[in-house]
Amino acid sequence: MANSLFRRKTIDSILTDAEKGDAEVHAHGLKRVLTVRDLTFFGIAAIIGAGSFSSLGEAVFKGGPGVVLLFVITGIACAFTALCYSEFASRIPVAGSAYTYAYASFGELFAWIIGWALIMEYSIGNIYVAFSWSDYFTSFLHKVNLHIPDYLTTSYAEAHKAVLNNSSNDELINAWNSAPMLGKLRIIFDMPALVINLLITYLVFRGIKESRNFSNVMVMLKLAIVVLVILVGGSLILSHGLTFNWTPANDEGVRSFMPNGFSGVMAAVAGVFFAYIGFDAVSVLAEESKNPQRDLPRGMIYSLVICTVVYILLSLVLTGAVHYKNFDGVGDPLAFIFEKQNLNIAWMQILVSICAVIAMTSVLLVFQMGQPRIWMSMSRDGLLPPVFQKIHHKFKTPSFATIVTGLVVGVPILFTDKTFVLDFTSIATLFAFVLVCGGVLLIPRKEKVAGRFQIPYINGQFLYPLIIAISLILFAVLSKNYFGNLFDFDFSANTEYNEGKKSFMDLATPNISVIIFWIVCFLLAVATIIKKYSLIPLMGVTTCLYLLTGMNKDNWAWFLSWLGIGLIIYFIYGYNKSKLAAKK
Repeated sequence: MANSLFRRKTIDSILTDAEKGDAEVHAHGLKRVLTVRDLTFFGIAAIIGAGSFSSLGEAVFKGGPGVVLLFVITGIACAFTALCYSEFASRIPVAGSAYTYAYASFGELFAWIIGWALIMEYSIGNIYVAFSWSDYFTSFLHKVNLHIPDYLTTSYAEAHKAVLNNSSNDELINAWNSAPMLGKLRIIFDMPALVINLLITYLVFRGIKESRNFSNVMVMLKLAIVVLVILVGGSLILSHGLTFNWTPANDEGVRSFMPNGFSGVMAAVAGVFFAYIGFDAVSVLAEESKNPQRDLPRGMIYSLVICTVVYILLSLVLTGAVHYKNFDGVGDPLAFIFEKQNLNIAWMQILVSICAVIAMTSVLLVFQMGQPRIWMSMSRDGLLPPVFQKIHHKFKTPSFATIVTGLVVGVPILFTDKTFVLDFTSIATLFAFVLVCGGVLLIPRKEKVAGRFQIPYINGQFLYPLIIAISLILFAVLSKNYFGNLFDFDFSANTEYNEGKKSFMDLATPNISVIIFWIVCFLLAVATIIKKYSLIPLMGVTTCLYLLTGMNKDNWAWFLSWLGIGLIIYFIYGYNKSKLAAKK
């Protein structure tokens, strides 16, 4: 059984299956209409959205101006990962993204795990985007004196939590108190979030061409307004002499770019990484690209570079315009800096609200396109029922999978809230990134083919162990107690632990995750000396693993629970129905 769990699909068989699907009657194929510009725009549409317009405020509050460094670190990690995605996309230009790539490198069990984890990125992540879209949309309506009742603009869970916690948020309290009753149940739900999910599902159902045109227009509009925010905000920071905000005083009164230290910067990793989620969504559009082996890698890399530059500039503008501590609880940071008590430009507040609505609409669109195509690929392999690969005879889209995706996003909107889904999303994506980068290490190097992307081979035999050794030395020098604290499990000396305010896991999990990180790095270094692995995918694995050390115990608990449910489904259905099982 162990061998069957790791049964692999060869790259040739994956390509052959895709060619058969494309060679069938035209009604069963997907339209190849996307160019490198379209793919780049889809990447930008997915990346610049809820992360930059919502979770960026929390990241700035935790990390201060130093959060810029985390954007650089995360951008580098994503760049290594993008190169690995590009390598796979060049070799396996079919829909399925990381799921298909894992099938060719790690085997069926890991392919299922990644496919299941990506539901958290695309579908569950879209719930957060829908909530954020609703917040900005209703905020914009308020600015133009149009009002939707509070009980129709928030989730039941969020309003209930606000009442239980005696929240100072008047809108949430009013939603609970003013909600109409159905028996003993209060009617509270986020109507704008439900409506936008319905409209996006319909648009994706209609076809890739219509989605492409809609996405391209939205990307151009939101990029124009983001650039305006950077230019206006940056010029006001310089003209008003606000550059001192970039070096705020810490608790000891010392001015620093990282007032909470590097640990404070790393505490913002979930919010920062969420801002990058989406560039890999481009890879699921392989079967609708005109020249996927050339254009997919370019689209991913171009969009990633553009968005990294945008994020760095936005972070500098935010932390320069307003003291970083003022971003506590701010859900609309880009509009917040132009409020009366800050830069005081009312017309920019309205523009930013419009920009946010546009940005998050495009994110909803791309993610809603990504999930059905992953399910379609899993269905082709027998891991999901055949109905998930059904292509609409007229619109040439995976119709059933698209409708199910709309339900998976829409139904939880009624009973969950954005805090839960935000913590539920980033860890699954990082996990998938680690496996994609690791997968590149396991597939044989190929000869260079003109017109196709190939990841540059840099022999890591001695370079990678040297990088790990230098990193260990730097940590030891820059933080003298780093390794002492790493292995400090003396709970008897910890007041909060003894008073019952912290559990064993609260104290041990961060240390354990970092210890595991260094053990994995050491094992990779030894393997690289023996196997002569390529440096770029090695750095992709390492940087993504390091970002995972910033996740807390709740992130890991929910992620492992979700994987457990997925494994149950796999062993009940996918293990026996797999096409690879049928070939035995």
